Amino acid sequence: MYVVSAFRRTTNVRRRSFGSLNDAGLYLRVMADTTIPEQALAAFVDALDKANALTAERFPGERQKRQPVHTVYGGAHLFKADAVQKLGVVAERALQEYAPDASSLADALGFEPELASRLYPRVVDKLQREPVEDFRIDFEDGFGNRPDDEEDRFARSTADEVAASMAAGALPAGIGIRIKPLNEELKRRSVRTFDLFLTRLLERTGGKLPDNLVVTLPKITTPDQVAALASACDAFEYWRELPEGTLQFEVMIETTQSIFAADGTVALPRLIAEGRGRIVAAHFGTYDYTAACSITAAHQDMLHPACDFARHVMQAALAGTGICLSDGATNIMPVGPHRAAAGATLTPAQQDENKRAVHRAWRLHSEHIRHSLVAGFYQGWDLQPAQFVTRYAAVYAFFLEGLAAASERLKNFVEKAAQATIVGEVFDDAATGQGLLNYFLRAMNCGAITEREAVEMSGLSLDELRGRSFIRILANRRQK
Repeated sequence: MYVVSAFRRTTNVRRRSFGSLNDAGLYLRVMADTTIPEQALAAFVDALDKANALTAERFPGERQKRQPVHTVYGGAHLFKADAVQKLGVVAERALQEYAPDASSLADALGFEPELASRLYPRVVDKLQREPVEDFRIDFEDGFGNRPDDEEDRFARSTADEVAASMAAGALPAGIGIRIKPLNEELKRRSVRTFDLFLTRLLERTGGKLPDNLVVTLPKITTPDQVAALASACDAFEYWRELPEGTLQFEVMIETTQSIFAADGTVALPRLIAEGRGRIVAAHFGTYDYTAACSITAAHQDMLHPACDFARHVMQAALAGTGICLSDGATNIMPVGPHRAAAGATLTPAQQDENKRAVHRAWRLHSEHIRHSLVAGFYQGWDLQPAQFVTRYAAVYAFFLEGLAAASERLKNFVEKAAQATIVGEVFDDAATGQGLLNYFLRAMNCGAITEREAVEMSGLSLDELRGRSFIRILANRRQK
């Protein structure tokens, strides 16, 4: 109403200055090329200042930090300081046993031989260099409900192991714990584990926390549970004299209440708001969510339409917020049915049956990963080290397949200074530039391509790539 009233007042003043509207129109044409007077224009344009600023605050765009391609979950009772290295050895052994060369990996996953030959050495290198990008020490489903003294003991011992791994420089890029839900039954147990683990970790490290430490909150049914964890973080930071905002957490979207609130509105914005700036990721829980939707176990699957719907709600609600999205896990494990007894060996028939079982599981896992990637979910869960093989193979295949086309489009787009362009049959506008840049960044960060390849194929410098902003790249180039 204010904007309309201001517009009308300004227009009426102009009109009273002339004998008729025709005279006023003539005056405007003589004095300017535009029609709307400056006072009227300022009234409704300046009114956008607050709304635009609020939108920019709520939707800052993608985080500048690297997003992992997977999170590996393991029971707290099993975690040791050298867990990542041991998992890498098991993953590499699975690759050597069931796909010892590019040709056998191509057969297992249905890849073209040329593509498999390109990605195979990269997968081997990744398993040796960085087999795990992100790890969660699990005090929930992977640990179970145990006596309090037992969970207390493991909360402390896992902190000891994390501290030892941290001192040895052996932690993965991301590390954290998944606590139990904050429901009525487990809320005190959950917060106690959170406190015990962090308290012991600070004691063992001289007051330092690992980079990218994250706490995972599962099975959310009300925003108040998110608010409670944020308050626990506030309290812990206060009493341990940590900088405000040090502790970060991620929410698991695995209940219907975390998709839609009781009043029918989308629940996610409220969940994020209750996190008070601490939430860095939202992970989809395939099997709890499908179970909550009354889908029978035989049909609980990553590709179920109910999962696609939930993921798209997550995507639409959180796009531009900087909250990283992660898909769930494939629960069919790449493990053969036969194991050799001590001192014995498997028969050729048993070995062949094991190979076929692993290849089936690998192909299913690969299909699930590709489905996630095509849908814009660049992260997922892995539950068993043999899944690392298909995680990296499928991710690398996804990026390598589209690299040549993305390279041509990005180079052409930068050369034309972000004007709309047509490369082949593809039309690109300004919004595409950042997407193409993100494509190269994700490919480079996960190891699908090297930094040298990213520079050569993108036409950008390494500093420009690391800057992660297409707008800044264009602005700097225009100044040169």
